[in-house]
Amino acid sequence: MTQKKVLLSGMQPSGALHLGNYEGALRNWVELQNSGKYEMFNCIVDWHALTSGFDETEKLVPRIYEMAADYVAAGLDPGTTAIFVQSHVKEHAELHLLLSMIIPVPWLERVPSYKDKAEQLGLDSYGFLGYPILQTADIIIYRANVVPVGKDQLAHLELAREIVRRFTFLYGEVFPEPEALVTQFPILPGTDGQKMSKSYGNFIALGDEPDVIKRKVMSMFTDETKIHKTDPGHPDDCPVNIYRTIYDSEWTREISDLCAAGDESMGCVKCKKNLIRALIDYFADFRAKRSELLADKALLDSYLADGADRARQRAAETMVLVREAMKMF
Repeated sequence: MTQKKVLLSGMQPSGALHLGNYEGALRNWVELQNSGKYEMFNCIVDWHALTSGFDETEKLVPRIYEMAADYVAAGLDPGTTAIFVQSHVKEHAELHLLLSMIIPVPWLERVPSYKDKAEQLGLDSYGFLGYPILQTADIIIYRANVVPVGKDQLAHLELAREIVRRFTFLYGEVFPEPEALVTQFPILPGTDGQKMSKSYGNFIALGDEPDVIKRKVMSMFTDETKIHKTDPGHPDDCPVNIYRTIYDSEWTREISDLCAAGDESMGCVKCKKNLIRALIDYFADFRAKRSELLADKALLDSYLADGADRARQRAAETMVLVREAMKMF
C-alpha cells in the first residue's frame, strides 16, 4: 500500500476569507483532500498574524472561529484533514527557536518583499524578520512532502528548502525538502479593479449576505471605455465578466462576444444583476453551513482540538528526531 504524502498549508486569521482566498487556496485544498492522495494538515497560523496585528489581539479569537468555519463550510472535512490552530501545537515554537540559531540574518533580509513590506507597514520586529523561519518550522515540523503554493510564493518555499539543507548539513537528515505543489487558479480582481485585498476593502467575502453581495457588485468597476450600452466593451478585462465565467452557470462565450460588439442586449447593469444572482446561488450552501458552525462554537472547538491532537502527535515525533540529530538531551 502506497504511503500518502504529507501536505501542509495554512492561512492567517486576518479577517473574513474572500473570493480571492477561495480561488487561490481553499478550493484547491478541498480538491486535494478529496483526491485521497495526501495526509493533510491545514493550519490557522495565529502567531504569524501577530507580526502585523500585535496591537489588535482582541480580534484574534473571533477571526480564528471564522476561519475554522470557513474551512469546514468550504468542504474541508475535520475527520479527514487535521484542522488546527498553530499556537495549539507548541512544537512549532520549539523548532522555530532551534532553527533561528543556525540561520544567517542575511538570508532573511533578502526575502522578496521583506524591505518593501517593512517600510510600507512600519514593522521592524524580530518576529517580522524571522517570519520565514517560523513558516519553515510550520512546514517541516510535519515532515511535509508538499506545500500547495502559487507561483508568487515559490521564493518563500525555496528558502524553507535552503533551511532544510542547512540543518541536514549540520546534523543529518531529518526533514524531506518540501516540494511546491504549484496551483493554477484564476486571479480575481477586486471590486475596484485592483488586486483583491482586505486592506483595500475591495473584496467580496465568502460569508457575505445577499444584500451585501448586491451592494458590492453594483459598485464594481466594469469597463471605463463602455459609456453606453452600444459602445464596444472589453469583457476579458472586466471584473464582472471574469467573475461570471467562474460562478455563473448561465455564462457563455457568446455573452462576452455580445459585450465586445456593443450589443444593446448586454449592458453592464444587466451583467451585474446576473452576477449578483449567480454569487448568491453559488455560495448559498456555504453561507448556511458557515452560520450553523458559528452558532455552535463547541462543535468548532471539538474540530480544532481533534486536529491539534493529531498535529501534536506528528510534531512530537519530529522533535524526538530533531533532538537526537542535534544530540540534545
